[in-house]
Amino acid sequence: MISFVVPAYNEEKYLAATLQSIHAAARAVGESYEIVVANDGSTDATVRVAEQNGARVITVQKRQIAATRNAGGRAASGERLIFVDADTTVDEKVVRGALDAMSAGAIGGGAEVRFGTAPRWAHMVMKLFIPVFRLVKWAAGCFVFCTRAGFEKTGGFDETYFAGEEIIFSQALKRYGRFVVVRAAVTTSARKTETFSFWQTLWLCVKILVRSPGGIKKRSHAGFWYDGRR
Repeated sequence: MISFVVPAYNEEKYLAATLQSIHAAARAVGESYEIVVANDGSTDATVRVAEQNGARVITVQKRQIAATRNAGGRAASGERLIFVDADTTVDEKVVRGALDAMSAGAIGGGAEVRFGTAPRWAHMVMKLFIPVFRLVKWAAGCFVFCTRAGFEKTGGFDETYFAGEEIIFSQALKRYGRFVVVRAAVTTSARKTETFSFWQTLWLCVKILVRSPGGIKKRSHAGFWYDGRR
């Protein structure tokens, strides 16, 4: 079985489209699957949207993405796990690419990422980042896949990190097996560009590199992700 794990905090705006895309992709590949939405204490209609769109909901009170992903992964039943962010849509090609990679012996991996509607600078930044992630074999956080064995061997996502945990997880998986970034792409929202300008985003990146190379271990350094803006 494939388990799609979707961490969610106040995601009523995007979640339905994400879940519908997962259903369509999973049915197209023709394998049994489940969707687990790890609801991290949402105060909006996230749970209702998840249930209306055929997901099993578990509720946690973490307010930390790594811990919420882990809770979903531990509650899932499948031997192959695909973590999809609640504002990200997938298609048959990217899901099949992930499954084929694991069937061929990969312990885990990621995919290319594109934005939906976004300013030109955001698309340009993404085009710069994707080749780097492919070169160093890191998964972008909005789409990460792994075998159950890989998840258990690594202990899942490192909960000492408030952001960048997908990079730490990618590195951990590579210690146990082959890691693949498939060439198919997922589409994710560029919602942060609605509240952060190019220069604000650039300054944030500089601060992250200086304060927390490799990942972010302090919530105070991760306001970009945890400020609650949706």
